Amino acid sequence: MMKSILVVEEGRAPVSMHSLQQNCRTLHRAASVDEVRSLINVADAAVMHVPLERMQHWQSAIAGMKRLPTLWLCTESAVPGELDFGFTLDGVLFSSMNTLEMGVALKWGQRVFLQRKRWAEEREQLLQRLDERKWIDQAKAVLCEVKGISEAEAYDFLRKQAMNERKRIGDIAASIVKVYQLIHG
Repeated sequence: MMKSILVVEEGRAPVSMHSLQQNCRTLHRAASVDEVRSLINVADAAVMHVPLERMQHWQSAIAGMKRLPTLWLCTESAVPGELDFGFTLDGVLFSSMNTLEMGVALKWGQRVFLQRKRWAEEREQLLQRLDERKWIDQAKAVLCEVKGISEAEAYDFLRKQAMNERKRIGDIAASIVKVYQLIHG
């Protein structure tokens, strides 16, 4: 059971929130960005009860304030035939769901959100490692040219320098390349 769910309602007729209410301790309702901003810090999930054409706006607004599971509450007839919405959703809820179904869907949405968050973190780490690798390769080329050493010796030099300075090898490599570029234009 989630502690707090924030329901964003815009342009929709109010629906019964009984099943949703049964799956959290506190249910907050907001209809404007200012109301969302005032409640977002206590929310464990955001449920958007908005028209499909306003989903991107609300998803962007909420993601800019806090990263949390985001689900869409709609009617069965409102779901488009093509499920590539063009924005990130962790789940879809229907007002016809009973308490158990709603609970399962909320837990699934939370699981999808956490998986997506892990993937984003892994992606960022891989991009950093790729960038570091580029700096290292460039620094090895500079060292080979300037010092007249082999690529293996250049890498050993970088590694030893990083250990001596207690810095990451990528930082040492970036420094060498930047100084070389500064001197040699």
